[in-house]
Amino acid sequence: MTTPLNERRIANAIRVLAMDAVQQANSGHPGAPMGMADIADVVWREFLNHNPTNPQWANRDRFVLSNGHGSMLQYALLHLTGYELSIEDLKQFRQLHSKTPGHPEYGYAPGIETTTGPLGQGIANAVGFALAEKTLAAQFNKDGLNVVDHFTYCFLGDGCLMEGISHEVCSLAGTLGLGKLVAYYDDNGISIDGEVEGWFSDDTEQRFKAYGWQVLRVDGHDADAIRQATVEAKAETNKPTIIICKTIIGLGSPNKQGKEDCHGAPLGKDEIVLTREALGWKEDSFVIPEDVYAAWDAKAKGQTSEAAWNELFAQYQAKYPTEAAELLRRINGDLPAEFAAQADAFIAETNAKAETIATRKASQNTLQAFGPLLPELLGGSADLAGSNLTLWKGCQGVQENPAGNYVYYGVREFGMTAIANGVALHGGFVPYVATFLMFMEYARNAVRMSALMKQRVIHVYTHDSIGLGEDGPTHQPIEQIASLRGTPNLNTWRPCDTVEAAISWKSALQRKDGPSALIFSRQNLPFQARNEAQIQNAAKGGYVLAEEKGELKAIIIATGSEVSLAMEAYAQLEGVRVVSMPCAEEFMKQDAAYREAVLPAHIRARVAVEAAHVDYWWKFVGLDGKVIGMTTYGESAPAKDLFQFFGITTEAVVAAVKELTA
Repeated sequence: MTTPLNERRIANAIRVLAMDAVQQANSGHPGAPMGMADIADVVWREFLNHNPTNPQWANRDRFVLSNGHGSMLQYALLHLTGYELSIEDLKQFRQLHSKTPGHPEYGYAPGIETTTGPLGQGIANAVGFALAEKTLAAQFNKDGLNVVDHFTYCFLGDGCLMEGISHEVCSLAGTLGLGKLVAYYDDNGISIDGEVEGWFSDDTEQRFKAYGWQVLRVDGHDADAIRQATVEAKAETNKPTIIICKTIIGLGSPNKQGKEDCHGAPLGKDEIVLTREALGWKEDSFVIPEDVYAAWDAKAKGQTSEAAWNELFAQYQAKYPTEAAELLRRINGDLPAEFAAQADAFIAETNAKAETIATRKASQNTLQAFGPLLPELLGGSADLAGSNLTLWKGCQGVQENPAGNYVYYGVREFGMTAIANGVALHGGFVPYVATFLMFMEYARNAVRMSALMKQRVIHVYTHDSIGLGEDGPTHQPIEQIASLRGTPNLNTWRPCDTVEAAISWKSALQRKDGPSALIFSRQNLPFQARNEAQIQNAAKGGYVLAEEKGELKAIIIATGSEVSLAMEAYAQLEGVRVVSMPCAEEFMKQDAAYREAVLPAHIRARVAVEAAHVDYWWKFVGLDGKVIGMTTYGESAPAKDLFQFFGITTEAVVAAVKELTA
């Protein structure tokens, strides 16, 4: 090792802060921060272009800690380099409402670019950051005025590379040639259960070469080697780079380094004393000497970097005022000022057309109308563009045109969704991604992360029920809609026709504080006539589609393809109203008066009908109501036969209402 003593002392600041914070919390993972401290020292002090005084600077480099259990590494770095994260914040590690939760969480500490912890998703987010940077740069940079020009650096560990998602996203990153993505693999050979050679013997170097990455190997405790490898990584702009860093987990701990003992537990007070001695660190717990703080302080350097970029952007603005304004609008996440009115005009036009088509086709028609208005859309599908109908006439693949607006993700549902999270976090884009509803299951945790991080990601799911027919139970969703509705901060839309489909898209696009799942049918669905007030109320998630004839005695609640069944039943009944509820989450956000107007509390005769698992609807119908839907898996047969076999029919709805009102 050639690392100078003073440089090692600078890196040791990370080690002592990590072990002290974990010890104080009596919980956490000191091993990775201590093992990766030398890598972090080089990357953060010499290469990372960031401004601690303005964590939201648009052209900053992005840093992702994919092995998020090592969160004290990132918190220590943010504190040392000058972000608003105090030593008191570090002392509150893993405590209630602290800025330093157990895993890095977006929106808590400044400088945290994404929430990590579920292993493998951090590298997926990093691919999304790099994809967004490359695409945005191609769309806006002109004449050497490279106003979008930054790198994405990602730290990851053995666990990340074992997770299947890493294969999906790293393969795609190589295919897309994301040359401004640099990953550092903490190759310490240890996981929770011990030495990984018994369950992870991959040739990582050959694996990544096969993906089309540049692969470099270094001693992860040799600053000169890390420095040189990073220079080489940045010079290779046509391929992403992974730097395989051979490290010792928990480096500095005399009795626990190199062992699983330090992976996920405090070192212990006695071992911390010994570690301080081994590191030559004489200061007390949570005390960093002023000269070490000075070596880490990145505020002045960051301000200089941002000032230089501001000058560049001013030149760009003078030469390309329209493009500059557009870039700022997109970075701020604002939709065009005229979008809402244009969307409403399209919805009115759609209502006038009164088409009976599949809602997946209605979705495509909406994209065709909205797409030209929204250059920030970055779409994609998991090898199902022709089935999900996510392509519109203005789509260009980023593979062929770096300034394009569509990603052919291949069969990578989980990777696709986590990449979209990174794209959204980067800014400048509103990503939408698509697959069959059944295969949402592959992407489930990334959908949850969209919601947890409050990101505007639009999840498009088609082939939404037994209505897809002959493909059978492996492809027929049953419990998936209930699962999505059970996800906090996710709006789940299941529109019944062309108008509700357009409304769902408008809502998802305008929602800045969370994701939406748009669920569309394979089969044609009848158009439902509405007046202007009903169109406005549809955006509230639930509304009266058909008013009762005479005194109100019963309510039928339906979504999607089953709204037409409800309307057919309505035609045979008296004193019944039909409530279409395309988005229960939006409905529940409405004030109590509106909800009471739609679902009067005194009307207990309620029937819900949906070709999905019945459990969700009891909250609306009560135990004295009835739910018509699915409680088992489907079958392989024509859709019409399946609805009849499972009793999701007009006759069943009529019978249920009559039983409740008898």
